[in-house]
Amino acid sequence: MNLLRTLAFFLFELITVIPWSVLAIVTAVFPRPVHYSIVMFWLDMQIWAAKVIMGIRYQVIGAENLPDGPAILLSKHQSTWETFFYPTFMPRQLCYVFKRELLFVPFFGWGIGLLDMIHINRSKGADAFDEIVRQGAEKLAQGRWIIMFPEGTRIPVGKAGRYKSGGARLAVRTGAPVVPIAVNAGEVWPKKPWIKRPGLVTVSIGPPISTQQRQPDAVIEEVEAWIEAQMRVISPHAYTTPPSS
Repeated sequence: MNLLRTLAFFLFELITVIPWSVLAIVTAVFPRPVHYSIVMFWLDMQIWAAKVIMGIRYQVIGAENLPDGPAILLSKHQSTWETFFYPTFMPRQLCYVFKRELLFVPFFGWGIGLLDMIHINRSKGADAFDEIVRQGAEKLAQGRWIIMFPEGTRIPVGKAGRYKSGGARLAVRTGAPVVPIAVNAGEVWPKKPWIKRPGLVTVSIGPPISTQQRQPDAVIEEVEAWIEAQMRVISPHAYTTPPSS
């Protein structure tokens, strides 16, 4: 049954992404808020389809912690689900930081390329981060939020990756607070195997963490401590050890 549900969802995703990518290209001349809303509706459809077709529901804890001002969101990353969900839920436009190679993925990459987000040209080495800071400050000034996954890739349920300091460095350089987010979507939408399961995803949003006059390493340590402790609250069955101190 889960296999059939997954295949049905994949078919829905496939038949909607191509026309919506074309629509994203055609409407790129519209004002950014209008264009963003049009493109994000495709993500709304995927979250809806995940619920209807595959039985993947969600709940959000701590939404009241989201600030009324600039912010950089630093989230646990277990699944594609949260990359779809965050732009549909957050009260401000989100700006992902992603590798430049994704721009060349047919349809999907073309669509996100028109959303004026931050893409990294890793061939530039150290200069790449200065470019991220420049673009990041610009996006924050526009009233947008930046979102990053400090572990860098999808992490299996019950595990923790190495938290990289890039998001904290960006926050310190721009003066924006960081908002830690824990999410357990990997329990129902894993990276491997690709078959998805019905269930409840919990998204837990923590209080903003100030970055004023702080070192990036101290900031990311606080982010990691909060996220990994919270993962043991929302997925207690998946962890057998306390978070590392």
